[in-house]
Amino acid sequence: MRIIGGVARSRRLVGPVGDTTRPMTDRMRESLFSSISAAVAESNVLDLYAGSGAMGLEALSRGATEAVFVERDRDALVALQANIDSIGLGGRVVASDVGRFLDTCAERFDVAFVDPPYAVPLASLMETMTRLVPLLTEGAVVAVHRRHGEEPPAAIAGLVLVDQRRFGGAELWRFRKEQAW
Repeated sequence: MRIIGGVARSRRLVGPVGDTTRPMTDRMRESLFSSISAAVAESNVLDLYAGSGAMGLEALSRGATEAVFVERDRDALVALQANIDSIGLGGRVVASDVGRFLDTCAERFDVAFVDPPYAVPLASLMETMTRLVPLLTEGAVVAVHRRHGEEPPAAIAGLVLVDQRRFGGAELWRFRKEQAW
C-alpha cells in the first residue's frame, strides 16, 4: 500500500496487523481521487473507519488542508499513527467509535471517506451517513467503500448519489451534499 499522488507520492504505508481492516486498492483510490481532485484541494477531510489512514493521507498529499482520522481498533490505531508520523503531512487521530464522534463533533468537512468493515450492515451505514450530513459543507463529497453486490442507500436526506463504480469485489459510491434551501 502506498500514496498514489501528490507531494508524498510513492511513500509506503503500513497496514494494521491481522485482517480486521481491508484497505481500498490503489486502483480504486486512483480512480476516486481523479474524480474528486478539485474538491480535495484546500479541503477539510474526514476519514471515518480510517484503518491505515490511506484515504486521508492521500488527500493531504494532494493538497487537503486538514484531515481527521476516526478509528477505534487498537491495531489500526498503531498503524495509522505510524503512517501519519512517516508521511509527515499532519492529521489528527480520534480514537473513538464513529457514532460517538459524529454525535459530538462541531467541525465541518468538505470531503468525507466512509469505509466501514463489510460486516457493518447497510442499515448501520445509513445511520452513520445520516449523522454525517450536518457536519458537511454545501457541495461536500462523500465516498463510501462497500462489498460488490450491495445497493447504495436509497435515500439519505441531504445526500445525492452521483457515481457508483465496481472494482472487482468492491463498490465505490460517491455522494454530494445537496444545497440547503
